[in-house]
Order: sequence, then C-alpha cells, then structure tokens
Amino acid sequence: MQDKPADVAGRVVRWQAAHGRNHLPWQNTHDPYRVWLSEIMLQQTQVATVLGYYDRFLARFPDVAALAAATTDEVLALWAGLGYYSRARNLHRCAQQVVALHGGAFPHTAAELETLPGIGRSTAAAIASFCFGERVAILDANVRRVLTRVLGFDADLAQAASERRLWERATALLPQDDPANAMPRYTQGLMDLGATICLPRKPSCLLCPLQEVCVAARHGDPERYPVKTRTLRRTSESWWLLVARDGAGRLWLERRPDSGIWAGLHSLPVFADRAALSAAAGGGEGGDLPVFLHVLTHKDLHLHPVVVDLPAGAAPAGGGGWFGAADWKALGLPAPIKKLLTAIPGV
Repeated sequence: MQDKPADVAGRVVRWQAAHGRNHLPWQNTHDPYRVWLSEIMLQQTQVATVLGYYDRFLARFPDVAALAAATTDEVLALWAGLGYYSRARNLHRCAQQVVALHGGAFPHTAAELETLPGIGRSTAAAIASFCFGERVAILDANVRRVLTRVLGFDADLAQAASERRLWERATALLPQDDPANAMPRYTQGLMDLGATICLPRKPSCLLCPLQEVCVAARHGDPERYPVKTRTLRRTSESWWLLVARDGAGRLWLERRPDSGIWAGLHSLPVFADRAALSAAAGGGEGGDLPVFLHVLTHKDLHLHPVVVDLPAGAAPAGGGGWFGAADWKALGLPAPIKKLLTAIPGV
C-alpha cells in the first residue's frame, strides 16, 4: 500500500479545471443552502435523476427559511420518487435547526455542520470545502473508490479501524497551498473522477490524471478496490395494498410509520396477505389488480393491489382518512403508489 503518492491534489485540481464537470446547477456557487440540498439529494441517487428534483425544490423553497417554514407533507410531496425518505425528513429538520439555532446561516466548519440532522462527516466536509474553502477530506462512495485505488489501500473497510485509516490517508492528500481556492476544485475533482472515469467496472484508466501515481492501475487490478467484506443480503416480500374507495370516489390513505420503507409518507394500507386485507376492508366488494414489482436497493417488493368499493358510512379498519383526488395528489406518496393510483380509472 502506497503511503502518499506524489502531487495527487495538484493533478486532480488541474484535471478538474480542464475536464471536470463545471455545468451542474449546484456548481459555481458558494451558497451553502444550494450545495447542502444537492449533497443530500445526490446520496445514493444519480445526477440525472436529481436535476429535476433540485430545480423544483428551489422553485418551491428558494432558501433555508422557506424550507423550514414548510410542512412535512409539502416536503415529502416534492421528494416523492427520490427514495430514501429519511433524507427528506432530515432535510426538513435540518432547515428548521439552521433557522432556530443559527439564525438562518449555515455553520462554516465541517465539525459544526456535522451536528445538524442528516449531515454526516463526508457531507459536512463537502459543504465546508465547497462553500468555505475548509481543508477537510470527503469520503463518499465515489471518492472512496478513487482513493483506495490510488493508494492501493486494501484493508477491509467493513472494519471501523480501516475506515479511520482511510480518513487519515485522505486528509494527508489534501492541497497544502491556497486551500480556499484549491479545496473546492479538488473536492469536485475527486467526485468527478469517481463518477466519470474511475468507475466500479471497467474504469477508464488511460484518461485518468492519477494513472501515473495509482497503485491499482500499475498492478492492473483496479476492480479489486475498495475492499469491503460485509454485504447486504437481498430479500423479497409480498405486500397486499388495499385500494378502498367510497361512494364519492375518495381513497382511503394512511400515514406510514416513521421508520422503515416509505417512512412518514401517505400510502394505501399495507397487509401481509390477502386474508388480512379482506378482514380490514370494511365489508366492501372489489377485485384484484395485476401484481407488480417495485425494486428497492436491497429488497424486491411484490405489490398486490386489491380495489374495494365501500358503501356509504363504511371505512377500513385502522387509522387513516378519506382523500379526494385534489387532496391525495398533493400528498407525499411513494412513487409506485402514485403510479398505481393514476392508472386506475375513476380514481
């Protein structure tokens, strides 16, 4: 494992200026609100997906005060489809704390930023680097891949001690001179390399500015990095969805629990099997719609919708309420639920 390859920072800064991504809407700004919003949205989400959501969020919530003043449902409704909904709830809580505890101004250091809801070490460092030129390392998934390959860092990142050592190595590589100007471009450059050149499979090593100092490229085995032995096991579940309608064409929706899949969103009632759904349906008549698959990162959901038309005055068992079309379309609904409902005639 190489200790500290020569001039990594300079190579990355020069490459980013000439070949990196400089056109994205959250770049070329030192506004921490915009940078923070983009960093949260980009967690486990592709840039192409984030672009539309980012623009819509800024149109509705142009600053942190506007976001803090919104309701949770307003935030979740705009977030619907991005997934990992705890990010949206933490986004809202963070905005409220920035307003309540910091007078509407984001803290200027990574250490202070990390105390806010939903902002981890790498995200805090990215905001501090981009907006305030702080000399602090980031280690998101793309950057972790770049640096483990450059350093030949083959320790198992499933171990906390190995993760700490990589943070130390990443910090040692930071630009020494003029960090206020170099840090934003260096941080962006590492992100760009991981997203466009140093890919998980078939990296374009010949185009990489770090090829000459990269241990993995020299040994011809970049795909063995990063090393992480612990993996998440993929699972599968079947969910039965009650599509209950009343005589006025309203839908029965309930809010999901604050943790787990679709946490905090409004949804059709979910049941483990057909019998449980029928028992809770309130005596209505209906029929099964085609089963469809919704793929999450580590789970496949086989969704079984059942439409039940209820007589006047009846309602399904459990918490929830009736929502007309104008109401439920404005709620934060999971993307597959919204897609299902819009495809049902008369809903």
